[in-house]
Amino acid sequence: MNKILLIIQREYLSRVKKRSFIVMTIIGPILMAAMIILPAYLANWSEATEKRIAVLDETGWFLEKFKNQDNISFYYVFEDLEHEKKNALNKKGDMLLYIPRTELNIPLNSELYSLKQPGLNVTSYLKSVMKQIVENKKLLASGIDPEIIKSAKVNINLSTIRVEENGIEKKSNTEVEVGLSIFSGILIYFFIFMFGVQVLKGVMEEKSNRIVEVIISSVKPFQLMMGKIIGIAFVGLTQFSLWIILTLVFIGIFQTGMLTDSSSAMEMLGNKTEMIQQVGTNENGINPMTMVNEIIGGINIKVMVLSFIFYFLGGYLLYSSLFAAIGGAIDHDTDSQQFMLPVSIPLIFSIALSGVIINQPDSSLALWMSMIPFTSPITMMMRIPFGVPMWQIWLSMSLLIIGFISTTWLAGKIYRTGILMYGQKVSYPIIWKWLTKKY
Repeated sequence: MNKILLIIQREYLSRVKKRSFIVMTIIGPILMAAMIILPAYLANWSEATEKRIAVLDETGWFLEKFKNQDNISFYYVFEDLEHEKKNALNKKGDMLLYIPRTELNIPLNSELYSLKQPGLNVTSYLKSVMKQIVENKKLLASGIDPEIIKSAKVNINLSTIRVEENGIEKKSNTEVEVGLSIFSGILIYFFIFMFGVQVLKGVMEEKSNRIVEVIISSVKPFQLMMGKIIGIAFVGLTQFSLWIILTLVFIGIFQTGMLTDSSSAMEMLGNKTEMIQQVGTNENGINPMTMVNEIIGGINIKVMVLSFIFYFLGGYLLYSSLFAAIGGAIDHDTDSQQFMLPVSIPLIFSIALSGVIINQPDSSLALWMSMIPFTSPITMMMRIPFGVPMWQIWLSMSLLIIGFISTTWLAGKIYRTGILMYGQKVSYPIIWKWLTKKY
């Protein structure tokens, strides 16, 4: 046991002291924080660019109908198309909206001239205004008051309430649960491969450098394999924890910098806060902030976090033992492909069927996939946000532990023989001989 601890310590310290580990630990949170903060910052920055749109309406339906927006202003022109096009496009940032007269006099087509491709917010606003005006005109022509149609439109709020086994009712939100489901599954998939491949590369490097021949003179091959696997697992947990902490720190720094340097950002925040306070409740008397708190309260965060840690470690330990066996059996990177694909298929299969699992989290397929050790790390994490009976979670965890022990035992037999084999082309029949060999 002491030898395994020494190997774990060696693997852990040698990797966390590497420059690549330090760089990735710092750059990763910066990139994640930037992905969260920059889109909103750039959107606010881009809104400062004023856009002016000249409207040439030959039908007369839309005169004074376009209202100025935060960053879009309208003015109306009445000369011929070529003249107004030249005038508008000679002015920086200006565009020309041309609405031609048609034989039926119903303006279903229009043209927007600009030197650069207009943004989606511009085209969406123009189309929505024109659509509304044309619809109102047609309703009036049929003797129908558009206000009657408008008043008949309603928004339906459908609250989903999940009833737990103990009878407790919790509000839930399908969109939030789908997002959590996809995010958790992909994150597990990413980390298993990222750190599992590190085990494969580490074993291959030691084997190619003949370092392993010296090491196994003092420790057993199985001890070396387990020490390497667990050591890298601690590296993964360390990096993952630092990523979470540093991401939150960098987000706080970015937000503080934005609010300090940009008065508009502060004004925008104040406006949004005031708007929320003014709105208070929607037309059905439901307070949006209360709804958000109820949805968050309906998600068992403790179960989510603890399950994620368990399935990350369990999935990693199961697959990294197979990766270690592959690394010990082969001599070159090119030889790893024929063995990596069969090992990776269950994970790929889980991601490929994520749509089915999310749409039917309680189906027989989702249930069985969350019990099979090779697919349970991803599948069960996709099911947990929707609510899974605790007995299923405990059974899945127990089977994953049994699967890890069995896989490690088989991988140890391959690793023990393959780690000292050089120059031999490894195939599945040879690996089968190693597995059936008695020691």
